[in-house]
Amino acid sequence: MRITMLRELRIKNLAIIDDAIAHFEKGLNVLTGETGAGKSIIIDALCLAFGKRASSELIRSGEKEAVVEAFFDIPPELCNPSSLKLLQDIGIDIDDGIILKRIISAHGKSRAYINDSMVNIQTLSEISTHIIDVHGQYEHQSLLLSDNQLDLLDAYGGLFSEREEVTTLYEKQTALKQHIAELIEREKERIQRIDFLGFGVNEIETAQLKAGEEEELLEEAKILSSASRLAELSNQAYDALYLSETSCITTLSNILADLKKISHIDARASDALKSVEEALPHLEETSYFLRDYKEGLDFNPARLEEIQERLELIKGFKKKYGNSIQDILDYKENAVKEHDELQHSEERLTALKAELEKLKEVLAEKAQLLSKKRKAVSKKIEQQVISELAELSMPGTKFSIQIMQETGDDTSDNLKLNSRGIDIVEYLISPNIGEELKPLSKVASGGELSRVMLALKSILAKGDKIPVLIFDEIDAGIGGRAAETVGQKLRSLSSLHQILCITHLPQIASYADTHLKIEKKAKGTRTTVEIKKMEKEERTTEIARMLSGDSTVISLKHAREILKKI
Repeated sequence: MRITMLRELRIKNLAIIDDAIAHFEKGLNVLTGETGAGKSIIIDALCLAFGKRASSELIRSGEKEAVVEAFFDIPPELCNPSSLKLLQDIGIDIDDGIILKRIISAHGKSRAYINDSMVNIQTLSEISTHIIDVHGQYEHQSLLLSDNQLDLLDAYGGLFSEREEVTTLYEKQTALKQHIAELIEREKERIQRIDFLGFGVNEIETAQLKAGEEEELLEEAKILSSASRLAELSNQAYDALYLSETSCITTLSNILADLKKISHIDARASDALKSVEEALPHLEETSYFLRDYKEGLDFNPARLEEIQERLELIKGFKKKYGNSIQDILDYKENAVKEHDELQHSEERLTALKAELEKLKEVLAEKAQLLSKKRKAVSKKIEQQVISELAELSMPGTKFSIQIMQETGDDTSDNLKLNSRGIDIVEYLISPNIGEELKPLSKVASGGELSRVMLALKSILAKGDKIPVLIFDEIDAGIGGRAAETVGQKLRSLSSLHQILCITHLPQIASYADTHLKIEKKAKGTRTTVEIKKMEKEERTTEIARMLSGDSTVISLKHAREILKKI
């Protein structure tokens, strides 16, 4: 089964690194190496791929640009929904994973790419925020954000069903408030609008317009305005067809008589005779039509004027209400509905305000109940974090989850509300006895912050949706049993997340599923950095070096014992 993880990191021309590739696996990935070997450059490179501010000073001496590429294997179904939508909106397909790429130019500018599509730094940062957390002296820690702290608290306490109920009510309240605001705004011009709509409806109804009427009137007006010409043409046609001595019908009758005589003698004329016999009745019908048509023509100036006035009326209505009579009739229908709504809007507004007040009472009850449960859950988390930190060589550390509310008009008890409830959550810590509690984001020591994050992640792991975690300086100021505990906790946490950890302690490194060594080497006249995966005896040798500074018989024996124990 595919899981989300960082598969590969490629670094080119960054600091003292020429061209290096690191391959990572699931579980606990440990990076070790002597002080100054370049381990911090690996973290710097990752942070650049995640959107951290870049500087041309990072480029390897003599090169034009530095390139960092981080490949993540991310099944689309496991991708954060907001990240997936953002990627889809900009046309990026992640079926085969995501490559975050950053190019830093010697001119001081940088370019960012996701799967070879150029993006801005903000997009790079937004996408990576939901994929990876870097813990140490860096800015990429999701747990420092208040919203994420609240999400983890709710996940740990199993409170999402209660929160979803509050969210549904909040969205209903938001829609209700918007509707009320619209009615209040419309109330300011309600009377004018009622009069305006009433006038329009009355005007259209009085006109008694009918669909298709305009076309009929135009046709009639065309006939009336051409009556004299039509009479002249129809009279000429009637004379030529029927009345004159040389009319068409008279001539055709003579032709018919001749064809009859011919056909009595020669049967070949029978078809021609038949054609004339058939044509003659049609011509007679036409003559009757022309006679009646010319007699029926009546040039009526009064009717023509009436039609023209009606057409002008329709033209005026079209300017005011629509492009056609059907549009005008549709306008009237909609105006009648709006007029009716406005007539009863005051009653509706009163009813909606009463509904809103009831909803505020329900929200106050539900949000307060959720807040009460959060406070109970926070106490459990506080105790566990303090206990975890004591095991991580931070005895006497105070940890508190502060839950606050702001005043507002969203609930009947005058509190501000959002889709997550009434609570604002802040994780506070005091790592040194006698110091006051401060937000996690104010903790200065990278090592302390890493251990706090490890403690929190260990406790809240199931609710934490960030798949890849990086810990740097987590071993600062600890050793012995505490180091062993850190290693155990990292190993345990790696069953739910992919972990990358930079460490100087063999106790921690020994728990690795994948062990990478960072080594600085001379290459010609230049210094560069190599990243190598430690296998079997190589790993034993590296653990031995970490134990004593060199690979001695005693340190190798100790290293084998440590690895065997794991």
